Amino acid sequence: MVTEGQKVELVAAACAVRSNSYAPYSNYRVGAAILLPDGSVITGVNVENASYGLSNCAERTAVFKAVTDGYKEILAVAVCTDNGGSPCGACRQVLIEFAGDIPVLLSNAKGEVQETTLYSLLPAHFGPEHLD
Repeated sequence: MVTEGQKVELVAAACAVRSNSYAPYSNYRVGAAILLPDGSVITGVNVENASYGLSNCAERTAVFKAVTDGYKEILAVAVCTDNGGSPCGACRQVLIEFAGDIPVLLSNAKGEVQETTLYSLLPAHFGPEHLD
């Protein structure tokens, strides 16, 4: 279970890292933070590319960093944008690979947070359990 304190820490981490985003084309800066079973928090930002299709979202950056460090389970994710936007479909699918119905915390530039769940964002999802 994710505590309220961990949720606050996760949102703060996502909002703090957001300034490191590389978004010269869209100017839509995104920071993400994921909570791992040992209490660690790993962050990521969106990294755009002039060819657009080679850009990477903040949520996937954080997940890929976690996997690189040996983690294969995610307990919660926070996303921070100007307007409180939620993860795109590709990020939702990548999160499903490593998480169940985890809390998803969406924060805007005013510090307002909306909490939802991953299964709410991706109903009738397809995950590893469907390949058995």
